[in-house]
Amino acid sequence: MWNENQLTQQLKIKYPIIQAGMSGATTPELVAAVSNSGALGTYGAGYLSAEETREAIQKIKTLTDQPFAVNLFVPEHVDVDEAQISRSIDVLQPIYEELNINPASKVNPTEINKFEEQIEVIIEENVPICSFTFGIPSLDIIKRLKDNNVKLIGTATSVREAELNEEASMDAVVAQGSEAGGHRGSFETPFHDAMIGTMALTPQAADTVNIPVIAAGGIADARGIYASLILGAAGAQIGTLFLTTHESAANKAIKSAVLNSVETDKVITPSFSGKPARGIRNDFIDKMLDYQDSLASYPIQHALTSVIRKAAAQQNRPEYMALWSGQNTRFNKEQSTQELVENLINEIESLRTSL
Repeated sequence: MWNENQLTQQLKIKYPIIQAGMSGATTPELVAAVSNSGALGTYGAGYLSAEETREAIQKIKTLTDQPFAVNLFVPEHVDVDEAQISRSIDVLQPIYEELNINPASKVNPTEINKFEEQIEVIIEENVPICSFTFGIPSLDIIKRLKDNNVKLIGTATSVREAELNEEASMDAVVAQGSEAGGHRGSFETPFHDAMIGTMALTPQAADTVNIPVIAAGGIADARGIYASLILGAAGAQIGTLFLTTHESAANKAIKSAVLNSVETDKVITPSFSGKPARGIRNDFIDKMLDYQDSLASYPIQHALTSVIRKAAAQQNRPEYMALWSGQNTRFNKEQSTQELVENLINEIESLRTSL
């Protein structure tokens, strides 16, 4: 059966379909609906505090008794360059004024990511699966999680990164192709050297490592999922397709932008966060084009633009929102999460019988 393999057995799920942990766009309701449908729901907790993470986990537990995952951002070393921060604030100042907001006067990188505190919450709340983006946790953290029966999923944007995940004892690894929306999980391979498409990355990773590989990036229908399995993946991870579900946390402006976008509307930009990410081109991205090389690094730039993104959402100004999106949005529509997953499963079954 297409849905029975090492990955589904390890994660104790019925179907090898994983909803990506899109930080800021996932809700407990979305995650639970995916898991209740037999796939794996993932809560994106990368930007949350430990207590916010705990609250979300406890809410998910009230909505499902099925396995679910929490996605965390592995913290990166940040060199705080005050002059660079000042330059970024100067560049952003006209937008601050236009939206009638004040920039943060100080940004402390150590206060942005609460990774170690979140790890404690994962253990205390008995979360069954934890996935990671932007790197691999320390061996001590990996051991602690494994000692507490947490299954671990890493992210790779190159074959070498997949090897490093296996060497670190990850239970599975996401092979994230360049078609993916938002931030990709590059850590060892420089971002621009890791712009490898899903169709090229998946079979090479699957042939190189022994842990299950999960294909990701531009997958938005049954054909993409089934093709991933044929290419050697044990499962497929889907993100952008879930953005326009009823349970998604994305606001109406973001959903509308995704629903009305095509593949040529997507660009890579570091302007919102200081780290390259794929989204729908808008005025903010265009205004930052001439300054991209002088903006603050991640996650400082993300903190500096957070007030812009928040105010833009409140004022319904999509031209200043981060419209993260993968390349494949022609399949997006407004529907319930349950309907989305069930349709994917039914379409895969039909596809198999027609081949």
